[in-house]
Amino acid sequence: MPLTGARLGDDNAVAAAPEVTAAIIDAPGSEPRVGTISLPVRTAGSTVLRVVAVPLNPLDLLIASGSFHSARHDEPYVPGSECVGVVLESDRYPVGTWVYAECHASPSTPGAFATRVLVRDENVLVLPDGLDPVIAAAVGNSGTAAFMPLIETAELRAGETVLVLGATGAVGQLAIQVANRSGAGRVVGVARDRAALDQLLPLGANAVVELRPDESEDELAARLLAAAGAVDVILDGLYGAPLEAALRVCAPHARVVNIGHLAGATARIPAGLLRGKQITVSGFAGLHIPLAAKSAALAWLWAAIGRNELSVEVRTFSLHELPAAWQAQAASPHAKCVILPGEPG
Repeated sequence: MPLTGARLGDDNAVAAAPEVTAAIIDAPGSEPRVGTISLPVRTAGSTVLRVVAVPLNPLDLLIASGSFHSARHDEPYVPGSECVGVVLESDRYPVGTWVYAECHASPSTPGAFATRVLVRDENVLVLPDGLDPVIAAAVGNSGTAAFMPLIETAELRAGETVLVLGATGAVGQLAIQVANRSGAGRVVGVARDRAALDQLLPLGANAVVELRPDESEDELAARLLAAAGAVDVILDGLYGAPLEAALRVCAPHARVVNIGHLAGATARIPAGLLRGKQITVSGFAGLHIPLAAKSAALAWLWAAIGRNELSVEVRTFSLHELPAAWQAQAASPHAKCVILPGEPG
């Protein structure tokens, strides 16, 4: 049954709202289907966009699974946490302006996987002129998850050694490049896929380390030390056993920022190691950070794109191909999947 306007906002407002094509998650654990919804009528402080490009993020799959720690939707909803689009209606932004927007999808607030989306004005940033909208979208969530932990949380300094755990995904690939272009002395990527790891070397990695099944912590720590030496900053998208091994090669006063837990939800951090090396361990979750606080990171990323200093592999899909993109993302595509809803301009 298609998602109805009654679940998307005020009944009286929705009665006059336009019908738009959208992806719909019917229940936790289900994959998206394509249907139609009634977009809520715009009110003061909000903007309607024609959606041009929507990145598919691991966050979208995690929320849809029903297992995410910060959001669960038991009723049907339109997913999608960010997009690039063109302003159709707004009090703040001129019609026709190209913008980047964040969306906080719920059963009452449709997300970005639709031909049009309604967003709060404070969740919109104007794009620089001439920027490729697909690439601009591709580095939004993924780019800030690479840049902010490295540059703002860990405060990476020139000449330091950076270890990226989970380096072959979109965030990891961007992290390798951000670290390299921010003056890191040595950058080492860690992941399971050897072929994908080799693709990190042209992006700025000085070395890569392949995770091996059934390898002991001692063996992995020895290989990490051989590849990286003493590590000053760890960007950790894996947690679990890989982080436990990586902590053993930390330099004094190392900074560790966790952004995911693909290798396990728990990790042992010995108290003596933590205190003896005075290691700082932090967590980063972009979902809980307002867009205004991300604007400096996005400006850096978009400027680097404009200078052709960042490389992002993108796979594009139509909105009707979202189920296939969903499955590709679940299998770790080593690229950014971007949906192009395709409503005529």
